[in-house]
Amino acid sequence: MSAVVHFASVSHRYGRTVALDGVDLAVPAGVLAGLIGPDGVGKSTLLGLAAGVTRIQQGAVHVLDRDMARATERRSAASRIAYMPQGLGRNLYPTLSVAENLDFFGRLFGEPRAERAARIDELLLATGLAPFRDRPAGKLSGGMKQKLGICAALIHDPDFLILDEPTTGIDPLSRRQFWELIADLRARRAGMSVLVATAYMEEAERFDWLAALHGGQVVATGTPAALEARTGEESLERAFVALLPQDARGTGAPLVTPARVVHDGPPAIEADGLTRRFGAFTAVDHVSFRIEKGEIFGFLGSNGSGKSTTMKMLTGLLPASEGTARLFDKPLDARDMETRRRVGYMSQAFSLYSELTVRQNLVLHAELFGLKRAEVTPRVGEMLTRFDLAAVADSRPESLPLGMRQRLQLAAAVIHHPEMLILDEPTSGVDPVARDDFWRFLIALSREDGVTIFLSTHFMNEAERCDRISLMHEGKVLAVGTPAALKAAHGGESLEEVFITVLEAAGARGESDASAFAAARPVARHTRRFDPRRLLAYAWRERLEILRDPARLAFALLGPALLLITFGYGISFDVEQLPFAVLDQDRSAESRQLVESFQGSRYFEEHPAITSASELEARLKSGELKLAIEVPPDFGKDLMRGLKPQVGVFLDGAMPFRAETTRGYVLGLAQSYLADEEMRRSGKASPLYPISIAPRFRYNQAFKSANAIVPSVIVLMLVLIPAIMTALGIVKEKETGSIVNFRATPVTKVEFLLGKQLPYVAIAFVSFITLVLIASFLFWVPLKGSLPALAVGSLVYVLATTGFGLFVSSFVQSQVAAIFATAIIAIIPAVNFSGLLVPVSSLSGGARLMGLAFPAAWYQPISVGVFAKGLGFADLWPNMVVLGLFALGFIAAAVVALRKRGA
Repeated sequence: MSAVVHFASVSHRYGRTVALDGVDLAVPAGVLAGLIGPDGVGKSTLLGLAAGVTRIQQGAVHVLDRDMARATERRSAASRIAYMPQGLGRNLYPTLSVAENLDFFGRLFGEPRAERAARIDELLLATGLAPFRDRPAGKLSGGMKQKLGICAALIHDPDFLILDEPTTGIDPLSRRQFWELIADLRARRAGMSVLVATAYMEEAERFDWLAALHGGQVVATGTPAALEARTGEESLERAFVALLPQDARGTGAPLVTPARVVHDGPPAIEADGLTRRFGAFTAVDHVSFRIEKGEIFGFLGSNGSGKSTTMKMLTGLLPASEGTARLFDKPLDARDMETRRRVGYMSQAFSLYSELTVRQNLVLHAELFGLKRAEVTPRVGEMLTRFDLAAVADSRPESLPLGMRQRLQLAAAVIHHPEMLILDEPTSGVDPVARDDFWRFLIALSREDGVTIFLSTHFMNEAERCDRISLMHEGKVLAVGTPAALKAAHGGESLEEVFITVLEAAGARGESDASAFAAARPVARHTRRFDPRRLLAYAWRERLEILRDPARLAFALLGPALLLITFGYGISFDVEQLPFAVLDQDRSAESRQLVESFQGSRYFEEHPAITSASELEARLKSGELKLAIEVPPDFGKDLMRGLKPQVGVFLDGAMPFRAETTRGYVLGLAQSYLADEEMRRSGKASPLYPISIAPRFRYNQAFKSANAIVPSVIVLMLVLIPAIMTALGIVKEKETGSIVNFRATPVTKVEFLLGKQLPYVAIAFVSFITLVLIASFLFWVPLKGSLPALAVGSLVYVLATTGFGLFVSSFVQSQVAAIFATAIIAIIPAVNFSGLLVPVSSLSGGARLMGLAFPAAWYQPISVGVFAKGLGFADLWPNMVVLGLFALGFIAAAVVALRKRGA
């Protein structure tokens, strides 16, 4: 049998952690093959290497006879591979509808419009998603998300389908429908190869071929029957455990749930008609149940049925819209801290702090729940021992396998001695050995400590261990009872059959038509190195996401406008209407003429006269006055005698720039006063200097700060927000996991980056138009030069600034880091070295180099030059060329820094 993928001596590390250790494995073609193994053994790494999304560190990987180490062969193979990553809908876009998601994936693979539309209709009909084609992907249930993920993977009719734990976290009915869909697909596409990693052994039973992994190595391969025969076990789950090394098999003893000890007194939880509405949508609809003290109560239901919402209401995290809930015979009150201390809650997603070690997380939770200082250290030590965490006490959670992280969350939930535990799918994605170990802790808490446990799960073997279970669908409880009683009542041999029977009776069965799957189509597999359709696909999708996020769109468009208004009014170098007062101790005609020279100036505003030296000091100190003038006694007489009387001028120097400007005004008025006085005495003008200087302002004749500040602030606005928005657009894909669509498809780095950039260039240019209108009609800044030259220069400038955002996003991993890095790196040169405060020509040394090394310094002469100096293309084309080079440079740097494959 030929191999669809072949791994030869493949080793892979994440830091010090060995994920794969010399793996040699050939996966047969044309079969449904599976990878099974505990958490952290390298299953996802193997699938990532096969899909081309993970970089090969050591060894060789060949897929569909292509060498995945070669970029050209990897790109060729990508058009024949479909990869569905781990996590519900992780490769989907929640704001896009079902049809729009599929349309995007079709565009990525170059499907023509008519063929794309027909293929989408075919896939939606086959999966039962046709009635939901206009529903946003984020509002689908878990099962529907996985169906949509399969549709997205099949849009280009691949030869090799790679699925990484595709059914983790979805209910049994959705799991069964999912695998029926895969079976129907394979029946019509007999040559298709499927490789799956799964945590469900009952799923692996139906696979054609399996590879069991442990410690980064392959421990066994073969059919499920061959593995069972090899180990002498009757089930694949027990065979899998038997294949593991002795120290990895857990206790090896069967997991038995002892009989529950009945406790007297009121129930631990009592819900009566509990309802929760979100607008017109009812998430929980009049749910009633009763859980006794020390009982293990299982909450089973379809995805989106309201299980998590019910749990959050019982912990006080969500208020109930209707109905009542009682905890320990007391009405539920989120403000009652005593009641909340009696409850431990473990969320579905990991919710502890990755920055803290295991021990520090436990200490923090102990202190948050008010344990006495003397009790904290012993209790933390007890939790580390009881939950087998002592060996990793000083490690951070992110470095631990999933099963160990779940044990840490459980330890944090029980550290304050709660009487009740509420656990939301605590073992989702955890391997069988880790699940059994986790359940041993739960059973001990219930039977030995009398802790009431209320948990949700999609594993039917876990539901069998519960004292009672409830089945829920669309916000309503459909059945409650012991597992044995429910099987007897519904005639099912297993709980899975009961679950499916009850939910289908309630209308949960999807309307699918697998016959809609067409036979394999002749598909052109030639992949262009550069295809504008792929670039435009990303631009189209980014545009839709922006338009459907009003907050982001408002920030992008209104943010620059509001900041320009704020800066335009807030930053001014105009020194006018300065409050002044006079202490006139002479009161002569000459002193009054001196005061009148200040009164007649628009730069000064007279306040009531000063009567004493102490008052002068006090009014300056209070800030009422910026200038105080003291005219000495006999000022007029001394002046008439030809003496040089001294006039005291006191300036508020708290703001040196304004004080220096005020000093210039005072000297000018004093000289004007002396010239006028000489004219009155001699009858002719007598110049103070042998030459006459007549200054003329060539530009900004009104000498208004707004005419200089507003065009300069436009420079800052067009670099700050466009760069941040562009950086966030790419980093968001890294955080949500949708970056895998770029890595697993033939899309090149240039296509991805330019496609992501174009919508933000358009938004930035619209913002530029808005800023020009505000400058012209709010601040009345005259636009004297060429508007086309300003528009072209601004377009090239936003290409450079958004290119800068691309570059930053290529090496940061979180949106917070992107915001800080972009803002800090952009603001410093744009404010200090671009000409906003000091002309670049006046800078020297490193400051000048720093200014010229950033686009803002080259755009500032364009903005100010067109507004104030009447410049056009002939004057500004060199700056535009440099800005174009900046744009190309930043995009090229982003291409080099961005990784097409993960570590």
